[in-house]
Amino acid sequence: MQGWLIRLSLVVLSSLQPIHAFGFVAFPAVGRRGMVVTNQVLASEVGVEALRQGANAIDAAIAVAFALAVVEPSAGNIGGGGFMLIRTADGSVNSIDYRERAPLLTHAKSYLDVQGVLPNDANHLGYKAVATPGTVAGLALAHRLYGSKPWAQLIAPAIRLARQGFRVSPAFADDLAHYANELQKYPSSKGVFLKSTGEPYQPDDLFRQTDLANTLDRLARQGVNGFYRGKTAQLMIQAMIANSGWLRENDLTSYQPMVRMPTRGTYRGYTIYSIPPPSSGGVTLQLMLNMLEAENLSKLGPNSAAYIHRLVETMRRAFALRAHYLGDPEQVSGMPLSTLLSKPFASRLIRDIRSRKATRSHPDDVPWHAEPMETTHFSIVDRLGNAVSNTYTIEQHYGSKIVVPGAGFLLNNEMGDFNPVPNLTTTSGQIGSSPNLIGPGKRPLSSMTPTIVTYQDRLFLVLGSPGGRTIINTVLETLLNIIDFQMPLPEAVAAPRFHHQWLPDEIVMEPYGFSPDTTDKLKQMGHRITFLSPDSPMQGRVMAIQIDPNTRKRLGFADLRGADSKAVGY
Repeated sequence: MQGWLIRLSLVVLSSLQPIHAFGFVAFPAVGRRGMVVTNQVLASEVGVEALRQGANAIDAAIAVAFALAVVEPSAGNIGGGGFMLIRTADGSVNSIDYRERAPLLTHAKSYLDVQGVLPNDANHLGYKAVATPGTVAGLALAHRLYGSKPWAQLIAPAIRLARQGFRVSPAFADDLAHYANELQKYPSSKGVFLKSTGEPYQPDDLFRQTDLANTLDRLARQGVNGFYRGKTAQLMIQAMIANSGWLRENDLTSYQPMVRMPTRGTYRGYTIYSIPPPSSGGVTLQLMLNMLEAENLSKLGPNSAAYIHRLVETMRRAFALRAHYLGDPEQVSGMPLSTLLSKPFASRLIRDIRSRKATRSHPDDVPWHAEPMETTHFSIVDRLGNAVSNTYTIEQHYGSKIVVPGAGFLLNNEMGDFNPVPNLTTTSGQIGSSPNLIGPGKRPLSSMTPTIVTYQDRLFLVLGSPGGRTIINTVLETLLNIIDFQMPLPEAVAAPRFHHQWLPDEIVMEPYGFSPDTTDKLKQMGHRITFLSPDSPMQGRVMAIQIDPNTRKRLGFADLRGADSKAVGY
C-alpha cells in the first residue's frame, strides 16, 4: 500500500501545476478542510461559507442546491428533480432518489393523437410536459437523515440572493438572450427573465427574483409543506388547471423521495459507487468499467484511435442493454441488475469485439432516446470526510420555460424523458420499449451519474457532470483518465471527449483535441465521425474533487467548459 500511496501522492501533487486548456491557464483549488465545486461561483461560495460555519457536506449540499435555483435557473431548481449520492465519514454510502414522477392522470399513450401519432415535441412543450417535482422533498429528506444545521439557515443565502439580487455575468446574459424568444411566450417567465422593457438583461445588471424569494421564505418557515401544500402548491395547481396540465394536488401531496442502495462495483482495485435505477447511470457506468477492465488501456494511449475504438465498442453494447432493461424499479419488474453488474457477464459481452473493425448497430435492436443536455452537478467534501455528489435537472434548458405565476420558479418538462410511443423504435433514437413507458406516478429513466470512488476504504474521488445522454460517458472517460492514465485532475477533466449511444451509429466528438490521423484511422475501422457544432462544442461539465492520500487535502476542479463554474476550498 505504501508504494501506491507514494505514486498516487505524486500524481495528485503534480496536479497543483497549471495546465493550458480552452485558452486559459488552469489550476485546481486546494482546501485543507473542505471543498465545493459547482457550475456557478456564487453557489460554490454559499457552500463553502456553510462549511466554514460548521455545516457538514450534506448541509452544504442543501444550501448549494437552493442557491443554484436562484443563480443558475437554467438547470438549478426547485421545480425539477435528481439524485444525491452521500458517503459519510464512517464509510457508509447511500443515495436519495428525488427524480420527478409522472402525474397520476397520465398513461402510456398520453401524448398520442386520435390516430396514435406523436405530434412534434408534444411531450416536451407546455404544461402537459411537467412532471411532479421532487427536489424540495429530496433535499428535505437529506436534511432529516444527515443534516446538522437548521433548515431555515441553509435556505437563507438563496433567499438573500433572490431578494437582493446578484450581478448578471456575461455567460448568464448570453444565455438569457439566446432563450429570450422561448421565455417570453409565457408572461410569468417574461416577467422574471426579461426586463420590463422586454429586453434581455446585460452583463453587470442586477437580477432580482422577488416571487422566488417569497417562495423560498415559505420553504424556510414551513419545511417541505411550504412547497407541496399551502400557497406554493395552490399557485402550481391553479396554473396547471388553467392551462390543461396534468399535475394535481394529489400528485404533490403523495410525492415521496426514496432512499436507495447505490450501485457498487470495482475497477482495478478502486470501488465505484453511483446511482441505481431509475437512473441508468450507475448500472451502465459499472457495466462499461467491467468490460474495459480486461483491456490494458494505458498501453493504447489516451484518446488514440485504438483507445477510442475500444471504448466505443463498449459504449454501444452498454447503451443497448440500458434501453432494453432499465426503468423505474417500483413499476418495472425483472430488471436483471445483478447480471448487468457482474464481471462474468461483461466478459461475455466483449468476446465479439474486434480490435480493428467497428461493430454495426442494427436498427432492429433497441436504441435509446436522446435526453436534453441541461442538467447541473455539484461535488462537496467537508472537514470530516463526508462527501456529496449531486446531479439534478429541470430537463431541457430552462425546463418547460414556464415560471409558476406568483411563485417565481421554473417547472420541468421531464415527461419528455419517457418513451412516448409504445412499441415504436426508430434509428434516430426514439424507443418504445416498455420499461420506460409513461405510467401514473412513474419515474422516468435518467442518465444522471453522480459518482464517488474509494481506494481501500478511503475517499479518493467525487465527481459528476450534466449533459443528458452524454453524462455516463463523460464520467467514464474522466475516471479512466485518472485511474488508467494517472492524469492530474485538471488534465483529466479538461481532456477532449467523445460519445457513442448505440443509435444513431456514430461517434460524436468535441471539435478539438482529436488529430486528423486519429479520426482517419477510426473511419478506416468502419466508424462514422460527427463533431459537435461550434455553437455547442462541449460535452458535459465535470465538477470533481480528489483527495490526496497522504495530506488528505481536497483538490477541486471545475470544468473549464462552464464559464461561471468554480471550485472553492478552505
